Amino acid sequence: MQLHPANLADIRSASERIARYVLRTPLVRLNTYDKPFEIYLKLENLQPSGAFKMRGAFNAMLSASEEELQDGVWTVSSGNMAIAVSYAARELNLACTVVVTEDLPPKKLAAINTLGSKVVSVPWPQMLEVAETRTYPGMSGMFIHPFADQTVMNGNGTIGLEIIEDLPDVDAITVPYGGGGFAAGVASATKALRPKTKVYAAERETGAPFAASYLAGEPTQVDQRNTWVSGISTPRVFTDVWPVVKDLLDGAVVSSLSEVAEAVKLIAIENNVIAEGAGAASVAPVLAGKVGTGKVVCVVSGGNIDSEKFITILEGGIPD
Repeated sequence: MQLHPANLADIRSASERIARYVLRTPLVRLNTYDKPFEIYLKLENLQPSGAFKMRGAFNAMLSASEEELQDGVWTVSSGNMAIAVSYAARELNLACTVVVTEDLPPKKLAAINTLGSKVVSVPWPQMLEVAETRTYPGMSGMFIHPFADQTVMNGNGTIGLEIIEDLPDVDAITVPYGGGGFAAGVASATKALRPKTKVYAAERETGAPFAASYLAGEPTQVDQRNTWVSGISTPRVFTDVWPVVKDLLDGAVVSSLSEVAEAVKLIAIENNVIAEGAGAASVAPVLAGKVGTGKVVCVVSGGNIDSEKFITILEGGIPD
């Protein structure tokens, strides 16, 4: 599939299409006033599935024909897209299968099972291969790519649309970077409505492919270590996404695992918001002064964190 920046008209159409199923999430001020800038949280962790992925999943299915959906849907995911596709499939009475990593966090696996999808677990390298080839033996139905899909990207763009509507003078937005379709969608809407607003990819230091690629000017492979910040884990920028993100994004901001843990703890204490590692990865670099001054929106992409990891963070530790 040839990807391109999401068109504003398509994003607006997606917003209308998914409105019945997806929450328009609040934009709230982070309750910390010792910084020389204003931090706002776009709370996608409040979606019924616990993450922003519902927007793209619903838009993809609601944009498809009955013929395309007659055998159901399937996806490949490190967690949140599997939950979102499962949720949307149940709402639309469609069969669903998800290919996930063997080390899927228990909370995410439990959610998928509750939603009734068939689960196929594979090693991490094979999951990346499935995402690259878009094939897996025995699968039937419409494949919904977790990020390299135009209708998914259009759905993601509705987040940027809402941010600009709620905070028209926003100076910068940080978006967790996994496969790139999330950041590309948000940036597409943002740049169309307010070109001067900077949009940054938020990554973790144990795997920051966009930062390396942006610096090199081409897709770059990086050493990547799986950690508790699992929602933004990829060793490279996908080649079909690179042409879109390289022009839309204004750079990358990279955080340590301890900075991400501190962000999880801070927003829980100050705002009573539960974020998973990937969700807080957008907040961590802003707190560390890596983004700049002004009004900064951090997209809290999800809140599906296991209770044991959350408790460890609240007690001042860093999960394994």
